[in-house]
Amino acid sequence: MYFAALLTLTEDGWVASDTELDDVETLADLTDLARDASPDADTVLVFIEQEDAWFGIVRVEGEDDPRIYVSDAAAAARSSYGEILTRELLGDDPADAPDLDALDLDGTEDGEPDDETEEDTETGAVPAAPLGDRRILDDLGLAEKELLALDTDVLSEIAEALGAAEVLEAVR
Repeated sequence: MYFAALLTLTEDGWVASDTELDDVETLADLTDLARDASPDADTVLVFIEQEDAWFGIVRVEGEDDPRIYVSDAAAAARSSYGEILTRELLGDDPADAPDLDALDLDGTEDGEPDDETEEDTETGAVPAAPLGDRRILDDLGLAEKELLALDTDVLSEIAEALGAAEVLEAVR
């Protein structure tokens, strides 16, 4: 099960909205969703969390390329939306990516997670570690060291550090 929310930093502070990812199939779709939430080119953070397995943050500002952070690339790569983010970060050819339509709503094939094989670990296909821009929230009040140290109720802790806890909880 996924939770997704958009946090937009406006002149008046943070505004949060929950969002449906049903029509998101690419990073471009996700970026467009964020840009549509803020026609004034404000900073928009897209939070995606799959239960307690992984979380991702996509930061969109105006027409700049999105910045991405994923807490556990290996876990994210096994889910439909996480696979979009890790593919972008690892630079994999989209033609080689798994068919997203074959995935169940929980992000796994046939409802069961794929076990990472020993061979996958040895080849280092997708690291079981954070991936992406670890300084994605530095200028907003959450340093890289603090981001990497987060353990439980991560999105709430991030929102607290950004001064957006109340608005995020309103959409949870």
